[in-house]
Amino acid sequence: MHVATEYGGYGDPPWRDAEPHYPGQPARRDGPARYQPAPPGRHRLRPSGSAVIAATALALGLIGMVISLIGVATELMPRAFTAGQQRQITDWEYGRSWRALPAGQIFPASVSYQAPAVLDDSSLLLTARRIGIARQSACRAVTDAAAARILARYGCSSMLRATYADGTDSYVVTVGVAVLPSTAQAEAANSELSDAALAGGIQPGVDALAFKGTAAAWFTGQRRQLSGSARAGTYVALYTVGYADTRPREPVSGDNYAYREMTGVGSGVAQAVLTEVGAAVAPPHCPGTPGC
Repeated sequence: MHVATEYGGYGDPPWRDAEPHYPGQPARRDGPARYQPAPPGRHRLRPSGSAVIAATALALGLIGMVISLIGVATELMPRAFTAGQQRQITDWEYGRSWRALPAGQIFPASVSYQAPAVLDDSSLLLTARRIGIARQSACRAVTDAAAARILARYGCSSMLRATYADGTDSYVVTVGVAVLPSTAQAEAANSELSDAALAGGIQPGVDALAFKGTAAAWFTGQRRQLSGSARAGTYVALYTVGYADTRPREPVSGDNYAYREMTGVGSGVAQAVLTEVGAAVAPPHCPGTPGC
């Protein structure tokens, strides 16, 4: 058998530098120079171009995944409207009513209202019946000058009118529904109308609407006894009340009974109309979520 030795002689040559290097030992002459390892800390491996590209792609992929997860989480979270957006949506919903409802629903054939306090019976309900409905008009065309200026200042776009008579045909009332752009503008207009007063202490209001052959046949602006207003949503209901006969305007504020009865039928009809056209709308909510 041939036995391999450190320095050859038999079998395959030994591995280079297999033997230890001792001081004073002469260098071998039968091959290339001995390999000298680099001192610690000086030998650094540089990443290849493909490794850099792979690392960059991985980082970009992770960033994209995070952004996608944020987007999905945002979509799954309940959406919310700002206070301003909620007001805009609510005003828009109110503004649909007068276009969507038929005239006969906005102005019911009959309405009930509370009897005036002077009758000493708070449980008594009185009834007013509708005499007729007018065509849609511009606000300035069917109101007195003072009311027209106030309504124009707050953006009144249209006026809807109808006339009613009380159960005894003693009083007639014309109610006009003013369409305003927003609840805030309607509230401001109603407040200013209530604070204003014409000659004789009459509030600015809607023009009287007469219908021939009815209890309101003689109802004109000259026979208006008092006016008032109320508000709901984006609407202001103005009412004008007078006698069904031909008696001229009188200072009814001095007649407590007549004043209370006229105020009762006027405000009662106005509130009944606002209950229809100015009915409260549901709070805005976001589709697909419980609410905002």
